[in-house]
Amino acid sequence: MSDSGRRKPPLVAERRFASKTTPAKGAAKPKPKAAAKPKAKAKARKAAPRRRRNPVLAFFGGIIRFVLRVVWGFGWRLGAIAALILGLAVLYIYSTLPPVSEVADGRARGSVTMMDRYGQVFAWRGEQFGGLVTAETVSPHLKNAVVATEDKRFYRHFGISPRGIASAVRINLREGRGPLSGHGGSTITQQTAKLMCLGVEYDPKVWKTQTDYENDCRQGSLMRKGKEALYAIAMEVKYTKDEILTIYLNRAYMGGGAHGAEAAAQRFFGKHASELAPSEGAMLAGLLTAPTRFAPTADLERAQNRAAVVVGLMEEQGYLTGAEADYALANPAELSEAAEARAGGYFADWVLTEVPDFLTLKTSSDLVIRTTLDQRIQRAAETALADIFETKVREGSKAQAAIVVMSADGAVRAMVGGRKANGAGLFNRAVQARRQTGSAFKPFVYAAALDVGHSPYSTVVDEPYCLNIPGSGEWCPKNYTNQFYGRVTLIEALKNSLNIPAVKVSEEVGRDIVRTVADQFGLASDLAAGPALALGASESTLIEMTGAYAGILNGGSSVAPYGMIDLRMRDDNDPLIEQQGGIGERVIQPHAARQLVWMMEKVVSEGTGSRARLPDRQAAGKTGTTQAARDAWFVGFTADYVAGVWMGYDDNTPLTGVTGGGLPAEIWHEVMVRVNEGVPVSELPMDVPEAPRAAPAPQPQQQPQTVQRAPAPQPQRSDDPVARVIDNVLRDIFGGN
Repeated sequence: MSDSGRRKPPLVAERRFASKTTPAKGAAKPKPKAAAKPKAKAKARKAAPRRRRNPVLAFFGGIIRFVLRVVWGFGWRLGAIAALILGLAVLYIYSTLPPVSEVADGRARGSVTMMDRYGQVFAWRGEQFGGLVTAETVSPHLKNAVVATEDKRFYRHFGISPRGIASAVRINLREGRGPLSGHGGSTITQQTAKLMCLGVEYDPKVWKTQTDYENDCRQGSLMRKGKEALYAIAMEVKYTKDEILTIYLNRAYMGGGAHGAEAAAQRFFGKHASELAPSEGAMLAGLLTAPTRFAPTADLERAQNRAAVVVGLMEEQGYLTGAEADYALANPAELSEAAEARAGGYFADWVLTEVPDFLTLKTSSDLVIRTTLDQRIQRAAETALADIFETKVREGSKAQAAIVVMSADGAVRAMVGGRKANGAGLFNRAVQARRQTGSAFKPFVYAAALDVGHSPYSTVVDEPYCLNIPGSGEWCPKNYTNQFYGRVTLIEALKNSLNIPAVKVSEEVGRDIVRTVADQFGLASDLAAGPALALGASESTLIEMTGAYAGILNGGSSVAPYGMIDLRMRDDNDPLIEQQGGIGERVIQPHAARQLVWMMEKVVSEGTGSRARLPDRQAAGKTGTTQAARDAWFVGFTADYVAGVWMGYDDNTPLTGVTGGGLPAEIWHEVMVRVNEGVPVSELPMDVPEAPRAAPAPQPQQQPQTVQRAPAPQPQRSDDPVARVIDNVLRDIFGGN
């Protein structure tokens, strides 16, 4: 049969792979595959119709995106340019920064250190700089105290502290101030930049005074803050952290005229900055906030309280253990003896006035002045004055007093210019107050009389006495007691301070001679031209009067009071100025001076100055009380020292119940008792004149008489006839004398 009826096989290749549902016989069953991801949902989402956006929102969104793209495009470019400019500015400042050693001393002028006669420092003036210290050599307690107080993140920031600035702004706003007023959040680096005035030096063409320059350096404007930040960043690049701290520790003002840690350590504690204890370092660090207010010389208790706060910060930040902090609080820093005493404040001011300004006030050099001051005597004068006012002057009295103590050659050993003993720049009544001298002037009347030949036993009549003064009319002096004592010797007239005999002696000797003697002894003021000259109508200062009395003690030579022995540059042994002594030319003859000393000794031992009498040695002096008791004086001396005391009111109010023989004599007594402690007893240099056979006793009377001299000794005639002939010829030529 033909097979045409049979179906032909399809022209399809055989299946090469087994069906997923029917595995081949004998074949292993395939492992199940991981479930496929659900693509149906994805296809469904794609297939879902798109939701149309709001055309308005789309429009504004596009604008915002465009603006942001533009801002970003300009912003990062401007930021890059600004960063480049700031970087160049920092680089420029970096190139101008000098080495650390050249910027450590930032004072506008130099300092003056004063030493007493024994070489001990007792006073400082000007801007003190003790010398360069470094963060490595200074006491670690001071270094840690400064960091703990001023900038606790000092070693972690790059010159500015954003956290500190934000904290300062928050505090200022909370306290009701502007964001940049009050707390500044400045780092130590920024403070150092300010101390360096951002590298700008003083130019007198730009700033009229140094004060204007300093105020400009310390202004707190936003622009200034920006410059300060740039300078601080440049300093961080140029210097190490310890170098920045070194500059800060050397330039910072720490009160009391001390610039830098070394000067402050020496000024307040009498030691080097490397030797400071924790309590001392804390006190100096506490001064940085307000150096004038917290200065220990101004208020020690306030400075110690501030130091206690700093000690707490040091403990909190781990610089002190609990035991160390407790010890520092229990033993607060104390001032050195020199700083605590502040001896010679008036004296130091006076010495500076005796030195040319170009060597003290107008130089940046550090000077050392060796002076005549004796601190033991200075303390004696201060304590004596305080004791008298505390025990014998009514509470609340505004009366003032001044004291000067010097040696016979004019070397001033102590000076008290007022009741306020400590301080600088105070009104110094010992050298600045010109007051009438009263009877304290009378020794110069009798000095002139003795020098022209009068004897202490010469007599003068104390009686009613008047003079006609051209242009003023009749002037009739009176004694303090309003009595007359008849014929009296010059000794009695002086020791009882009788006015009429003093005027008579002055008129008899000659006012011009009296004026010349007083002037040559150092009373350089305009002396009165009338007869009241003899009663102390002229004005003078206490230091002039004391110096004039020193001339009497030293044998009749003038004296120029002085306080400086020599002046030299620091670390230089050769003095620039040297004082050899204050004794000048002779004014009266030595014999006359020694007789006057004897007369003045009687004033103390028997007369108006009896309250000044000393228990163990001779003393001489003179009281003085002016009209209406506006001024009271006592000036006198022992063999070793001359002292002058003045008492009165600054406004010339009359004293109540006070004369020169009262409180001033008592102050003088208290001063000299203390001054002469331990000093060997020496006799006064005086000549005791031979008394006449019958000295007249002072009796009140009214009959006018004239001044009479004691009989002058007659020369013995020689028995030699040749000598007698020569003597007669000479008498015929030159006169009978």
